[in-house]
Amino acid sequence: MKKYISYLRVSTKGQEKSGLGLEAQRAIIKHYTGLEESIIVREVIEAESGRDISNRPGLTKAIQECESFGYTLIVAKLDRLSRNVEHIFRIHNRLGDLFRSCDLPTTDSLTLSIFAGLAQREREIISIRTKQALAAKKAKGEQLGTLKNLNREGRIAGNKTIKEKAIFKNRMAKSFVNKCQGMTLEAIATELNNNGFRTSQGKLFHKTTVMRLKQTN
Repeated sequence: MKKYISYLRVSTKGQEKSGLGLEAQRAIIKHYTGLEESIIVREVIEAESGRDISNRPGLTKAIQECESFGYTLIVAKLDRLSRNVEHIFRIHNRLGDLFRSCDLPTTDSLTLSIFAGLAQREREIISIRTKQALAAKKAKGEQLGTLKNLNREGRIAGNKTIKEKAIFKNRMAKSFVNKCQGMTLEAIATELNNNGFRTSQGKLFHKTTVMRLKQTN
């Protein structure tokens, strides 16, 4: 029986802007793995940008487990892994046949390079459009660049994004905890930390913070 670790990612700007929400990713992966005799041994969820993979402890641990135990890392769509060609090939070179993307017919080098290039190009287009919009505002005399120069609406929007991201990560951690039935608080804290979760202050979990998390609505 084939064993998978499913990797789900939403962007730091919220899953509404990610192009592919968590439930949609789960449904795609479930359909794909259901076509053969297989089991998903673990699900990893992260809320990070698709540009960089250096700040994704959950992905790092998942790759290590695949290498150690022969599991296959699976994503619903290639850009959920990364929007950087180099990063995608780095992971593929490490895992080889132990990597699957549900939107690819095969993961040979040619197919992977085409789809990885498209994912990176999409990120570059978004970046170009953002720079053009900022340049247009600067040409109109609007000050840009620092929180001090942001207008009131900009500060409110920025704070709202930060708050929404914190709430979303807290919900993911709470959902993870709810699956840890029968485990001690210390064991749950260890699992949270090993899967890349952190407290709202960005610190490692311990039994007290796990208890607080379980008591939140």
